[in-house]
Amino acid sequence: MTIHIALIHYPVYDRQEKVIATALTTIDIHDLARLARTYGVDRFYVVTPLRSQQELARRLIDHWVTGWGARYNPTRKEALSLVRMADDLEEVLTGIEQEEGRRAKTVATAARRYAKAHPYGEMAELIRKSGDEPYLILFGTGWGLTREMVEKSNYVLEPIEEKGYNHLSVRTAAGIILDRLLGGEVR
Repeated sequence: MTIHIALIHYPVYDRQEKVIATALTTIDIHDLARLARTYGVDRFYVVTPLRSQQELARRLIDHWVTGWGARYNPTRKEALSLVRMADDLEEVLTGIEQEEGRRAKTVATAARRYAKAHPYGEMAELIRKSGDEPYLILFGTGWGLTREMVEKSNYVLEPIEEKGYNHLSVRTAAGIILDRLLGGEVR
């Protein structure tokens, strides 16, 4: 199995459920790259069509992968070397297909409930038994992935609802989700 993650900045919702593009947060890139490296994720894609945001991300990545930061902190270099930029989800899927010879199965994450949502244990088992099937786990920014993106995904994970509260940062949610899917203990 190969696992990829994508941080989607467009299309996502704002609080009024208008489709928007969100701004990058450099801490998201740092933390999700480190999370990806920790859990053996093959690639971490940052998805935004905004050129200014792509340039910001590239400057950050270059600093830690080829610049002074690479010498200063080699483990950060190792994590940030997993990051790739993409204009949209289709570009990510095409890239994975070109590298691996098959299209990745998409797994949407959401804070709201969807009828086709899978429990974590079931999804973890499916991934473990999938052989060399590539998976792409989608994390939304803003107020989440659009319904259309979720509905088009091959799978949807149930929301994280511990003690009835689930308004988590994307970094926190991604950590919980990757641990549930790829960690040692399955819930």
